Order: sequence, then C-alpha cells, then structure tokens
Amino acid sequence: MNMTQRGAVIIGPTIINIDFPSSEQDVLPGVKWGQIEAFPSPAYWAYQVFARRLEINAINYKLGQTLKEEVGACLLGGHGIPAAIGIAAFNMLKSYGAFETESPSEDCLYEWLSQPINTGNKSVRYRFAKQKARYLAAALNKLEAEAPPVESGRQLRDWLTTIPGIGYKTASWIARNWLSADDVAILDIHILRAGLLGGFFPGNLTVERNYLELEELFIQFSKAMGVKTSELDAIIWYEMQASSSTVFNLLESLREQPIVKLKPRSRRTQNRQTDSGQTLMLF
Repeated sequence: MNMTQRGAVIIGPTIINIDFPSSEQDVLPGVKWGQIEAFPSPAYWAYQVFARRLEINAINYKLGQTLKEEVGACLLGGHGIPAAIGIAAFNMLKSYGAFETESPSEDCLYEWLSQPINTGNKSVRYRFAKQKARYLAAALNKLEAEAPPVESGRQLRDWLTTIPGIGYKTASWIARNWLSADDVAILDIHILRAGLLGGFFPGNLTVERNYLELEELFIQFSKAMGVKTSELDAIIWYEMQASSSTVFNLLESLREQPIVKLKPRSRRTQNRQTDSGQTLMLF
C-alpha cells in the first residue's frame, strides 16, 4: 500500500518530484495532511511552499532599507489601507526625508499625509492621516532614543508593541520583514480562516483576543510540516485573499462540521497551475 503522495513542479523542461506523507497521516494530533491538490489542506500548503521555493531561491520581505523605513512602511499599511496606497504614502514620506536621522514632528507628518497621494494610477487621500501621524511620530522617536533588540524576531516584535498604535500583527509584520524571522507569525482573518479550514486552529479563538496562542499553534504547524513560518504565512495570506469566494463557500460548509480543538504543545516538549506558472501533477 502506497503510504505517500507525490506532486511535481514543472519549471520549463525540468520536472522535480516532491513526496509527501499519506493524506490520512496526521501532521499534528487530530490534523490530517489531506491531499496535496485539495485547497486548503495542510499538504496543499506544504506543496505550495516547496514548489515556490524551488522556483524562487529566496524571498526578500523587506520594504525599507533601514528599520525606520520598515516600521514606516508597515505602519502606513495594514488594516483598512490598500497596499498600493500604503506603499505610495511611505514613498512620499521617504521623499520628504521622514526616515532620516532627525525625525519630523507629528504635525509635520500629518501635513504630509494630508496631501493627495499619487499611486501611479490616480491621486487619492490617505485615510487616518492624523492617527497614523501620531503613531509614526512616536515610533520614529523611540527608534532614535533606544536601540531595538534584533537578536530574534520575537524580541523585536515585543519591543515594537510598546509603541502606541503598533499591535502584535503590525509588530510581527515588521519583525518578519526585517529579520526574515520564523519565531513570529503575521495573523489576520485570512490566516485564521485557513487554520479553521485546515483544522490546525480551534474555532473558539480570535486574532484580537488570542494572538499569542494562535501564533504558537501556527509555528507548531509550520514545524510539523518542515516549512518556514515566514514562507507559510506569506503563501497562505496570498492564496486565501485571492480565493475569497471559494473560502466563503468552504466556511459555509464547515458550519455543520465539528472543528478540531488543538492546544499548544508544552515548551518542554519539542515540538491547479499556480500564478508563477508552476503545474501540480499527481502520480
């Protein structure tokens, strides 16, 4: 009896086979690997990570050239701000010298963010200009006054959360980008839904109230599959937000099904053709 399943990545004339455990084997207690072609099973995510890793040797997450710039880029994006507008706002402030040695005042940042922003296709107004100017001023001042810990992603993330307006998600985003960190996770509704559908998140936790517990489960899940947390996080987010109608239908069907309840392991125990042109083949 074949206890493995095989997928392949086709890159030009080259075919690279990848073997995965049987769909019925547990990746974690109570969580089966599932079929590699079945979105969004654990095996599907593992395949996506390995396939893209074969085609792209390394992913550069950084948005800025300095930590100040990275904080600015992430703080100006995020919830309620389309990516194109966040990046355009960041580039505008960078052109004004906002991330140089001497940080601008909150009033100056607000004045800049209140101007029309050119996104390349159109001119728009930046939402939450006053609020983000306050948060960014506080962040830049702290970065000037203190040396942030950069020994690990988690240390940097926890330091960043002491800045007003920077929560776990934004702080984790900055830490992941700047350090390519795998000891933090960027959790939002897309990652939460993937966890519910894949069975590696319980149904009674929310990102707002249980961020650290969900993060521990996500890191545990990544390690169990043998993939990097940073890679898995990025791939799940991209595919989930790009497949919103499919995800909605799957969530509707899940309402009638029992949801696997997992608890983080004790720290004492060790724990279709794609957009890049890759083709999934089954053998």
